[in-house]
Amino acid sequence: MAILAGQGARGARHELEEVAELLGAGIAKPLLGKDVLSDELPYVTGSIGLLGTRPSYEMMMHCDTLLTVGSSFPYTQFLPEFGQARAVQIDIDGKFIGMRYPYEVNLVGDSAATLRALMPHLKRKEDRSWREAIEAGVAGWWQSMDAEAEVAADPVNPMLVFRELSARLPMDAIVTADSGSSANWYARQLRFRGQMRGSLSGNLATMGPGVPYGIGAKFGHPDRPVIVFAGDGAMQMNGLAELITVKHYWQEWADPRLVIAVLHNNDLNQVTWEMRAMEGSPKFTESQRLPDVSYEGFARSLGLHGIAVDDPGDLGKAWEQALAADRPTVLDVRTDPDVPPIPPHATFEQMKDAATAMLKGDPNRWGVIKEGVMTKAREVLPGQS
Repeated sequence: MAILAGQGARGARHELEEVAELLGAGIAKPLLGKDVLSDELPYVTGSIGLLGTRPSYEMMMHCDTLLTVGSSFPYTQFLPEFGQARAVQIDIDGKFIGMRYPYEVNLVGDSAATLRALMPHLKRKEDRSWREAIEAGVAGWWQSMDAEAEVAADPVNPMLVFRELSARLPMDAIVTADSGSSANWYARQLRFRGQMRGSLSGNLATMGPGVPYGIGAKFGHPDRPVIVFAGDGAMQMNGLAELITVKHYWQEWADPRLVIAVLHNNDLNQVTWEMRAMEGSPKFTESQRLPDVSYEGFARSLGLHGIAVDDPGDLGKAWEQALAADRPTVLDVRTDPDVPPIPPHATFEQMKDAATAMLKGDPNRWGVIKEGVMTKAREVLPGQS
């Protein structure tokens, strides 16, 4: 059995854990539900969808029962094939009932209350082989993510930026991510736990919300640390201007920690990769290249804290400095645009189109090939160096 727990299940953490334990199920989370359950639970498979994890994908492809709680996740290609699984949906809003998948039983109600009413009718599944396989897959996935983050890059592997933060995240942190490659690594590399909250533009994938979301989080919770991940394209679109907003208000916040980590690669990276993987088109430098800007320098000019990182060995210390600062911080990290956001469930067509882009003379082809091979090897053989 597979459970899909969206943001509508945020108040049903205890009930979800009980149901998963009773039924020996795994739990996948859409991006907007990343903070619904701790990623330290061994049966939580993580994100689902194009930016999702291999354990989530495999669980959905092989399950015979699906329970969806508080989610209107629209991408049915990442759910069980129609006819493969019997399905139940719980949602507080009747207009979402049966909208995405052919559910047999549709329950309109609060997630926690409905699960509590359902539990007396459930029998514990004694055969735990399905659950054990899910847990083994999750453990292997996190090993792969650690190994991929360690792949050498020029100069910094963007996955390492997220991995180095993950273990250092304060238990009450709020994390936001912009659309683009920031969302890839947010989905796969960060392990949420405790009372951590997180959000991004999960419905529209709008460019530019990362820093505004972070500022909004500080106004909503001025006593909690907030971390923002944004690409340099989003920073040039509106993030730099929003730093002026931060300058204007930050001294009103009980906890001044607002850390904005910039993936500085001078490339509209997500679109570059989409062109390669979806159209078979090589990178078109004239449309993708960004002006080089010192983001930490701009922050310092406003009286904020700024840290520049171009050595992967300095990342851990930089995060510790940013999380201990007495004012908002811009962490300006020079990342490698050639590190591929390879979905663990990449289709043959996507791989063929990416290869076509290389053959057509992509200007970054040798870096892309090197990083792609090394990253995929680490996913398949995480213990190898």
